[in-house]
Amino acid sequence: QAEVEESGGGLVPPGGSLTVSCSPSGFTFSDRTVSWWRQAPGKEREFLAIIWPNKIAQVRAESVKGRFTISRDNNKDTVYLHMTNLRAEDTANYYCQATLGSQSYFGAGTQVTVSS
Repeated sequence: QAEVEESGGGLVPPGGSLTVSCSPSGFTFSDRTVSWWRQAPGKEREFLAIIWPNKIAQVRAESVKGRFTISRDNNKDTVYLHMTNLRAEDTANYYCQATLGSQSYFGAGTQVTVSS
């Protein structure tokens, strides 16, 4: 069964940094576009960043530009979201999406809480 799993979430103080990871099970990321999303309670889902198989990457959310970056390690078959200068409003469930054509997989997410 094909699945996507996120990891690396946790509690971080304001101004801190954290990297969350996304890995596949039952398939590989090698030819897939991978995106990061987040959703906070009571808020709309927010599209954060995208990376293509050739490692070209874009951060799309204005709220995180300059603070978040996306990268992938094709040897480890893992995509990362590197988050710096975290704020309380970054508290959310972070999840990834792997896409190839019309086929798309979402993970359940990893919780990031920014609090002192």
